[in-house]
Amino acid sequence: MKVKWLGHSAFLLTAADGTRVITDPYVAGSYGNTLCYAPIEESCDAATESHDHDDHAGAGSLPGKPEVIRGADKHKVKSIAATGFDTAHDDAGGSKRGRNTVFLFVIDGLKVCHLGDLGEPLPAAVATAIGPVDVLLAPVGGFFTIDATEARKVADELHARITIPMHYKTDKCGFTIDSVEPFIKGRSDVKQAGTSEVEVTKDTLPDKPETWVLKHAL
Repeated sequence: MKVKWLGHSAFLLTAADGTRVITDPYVAGSYGNTLCYAPIEESCDAATESHDHDDHAGAGSLPGKPEVIRGADKHKVKSIAATGFDTAHDDAGGSKRGRNTVFLFVIDGLKVCHLGDLGEPLPAAVATAIGPVDVLLAPVGGFFTIDATEARKVADELHARITIPMHYKTDKCGFTIDSVEPFIKGRSDVKQAGTSEVEVTKDTLPDKPETWVLKHAL
């Protein structure tokens, strides 16, 4: 399986057989160009949207008009299975910013969890249903989502072998959120990938939990 960070919360997940899913594609230039990652031109078989905000719900602008997956349900995209779990986008049961869908993918025998804009501690029932994961894609910027400390708790709860941070302030994201630094500061398990794309297999999973920091592709 290949994982490519396009930018913000958008990743391209590619199975060994070529099946491709994009998570939370953004609308380029949204929020008055505060989010200025370049438009996504990658093709895919399906795209997931965790909620209906422009920095996560840009599937309609993707080339080829792929299938769009939303909500807490089970889905199948060729060789990739995806299950949605209902959560809140804030710490008030969704009354501030609405609901959020956490997606669990099974790709090439690996469990990959994308938290979307999770804004609350991961509910115990959801954590139990998801179980241990191989790769966790976690927002760490805070304010609109869980922050660095809360994201670390979720990674520990899900026994994530690899955690890849997302949804944080970069040169292409001017939101009033933290950079990745609070999430990785003082940790010895951090690997700077130096690239936007990594390949993960059952055989190459680290023996102990690691944090992999990718470079945004766009």
